[in-house]
Amino acid sequence: MNDPVYNVLFLCTGNTARSILAEGILRKDGAGRFNAFSAGSQPKGVVNPYALKTLAAFDYPADGFRSKSWDEFATADAPKMDFVFTVCDNAAGETCPYWPGQPMTAHWGIEDPAAVEGSDIEKQRAFNDAFRYLRNRIQVFTALPLRTVSKLALSDKLREIGRMDGSSLKPEQAS
Repeated sequence: MNDPVYNVLFLCTGNTARSILAEGILRKDGAGRFNAFSAGSQPKGVVNPYALKTLAAFDYPADGFRSKSWDEFATADAPKMDFVFTVCDNAAGETCPYWPGQPMTAHWGIEDPAAVEGSDIEKQRAFNDAFRYLRNRIQVFTALPLRTVSKLALSDKLREIGRMDGSSLKPEQAS
C-alpha cells in the first residue's frame, strides 16, 4: 500500500518571510511525503530577499516562490489541505477562510525576522534563527507516524510542536 502524500499550507499575514521559509524547508525535508504551500491573509506581493538568501545558504530550494493570498487555497479546485499551520501571531488571530477537506490546524508562531531593524548581519541572523526554529518544528512534524496516530493525539502533538523553542507565544498563552 502506498503511503499518502499530505498537503501542508503555511500561513502568515504578508507571505514574505516565515511562511516562505517553512514552505522551502518542507519542500526539501518532506519531499515525496508532503506537498508544501504558503500564503498570506494580506500578501505583500513580494518575497523578502533575506528569506530567499537564507534558504539558498542552507541549501534549500529558493526559486519559484511568490507572495500570494490564502484565497487561492480556499477554492473548490485548490489542492485539498491536510494540515494548515499559522507561523505568525497575526494570521493565527484572523478569521481564516473555509479550507476544503477540514485540515488539521495548529499555530507555530515565531517572531518575525522581517521586523528586525539594524545591520544586514543582524537581519540575516534573525532570518537564520527563524529558519532553524521552523526547520526544528518541521523535522518533528515529518517524523510523526501520521497514518497510525489518532486525530486527538495528533492534534495535541501539533500544538506541542508550536510551543517548541522560538515560540512567539507568551508562557501564559502556551498552555
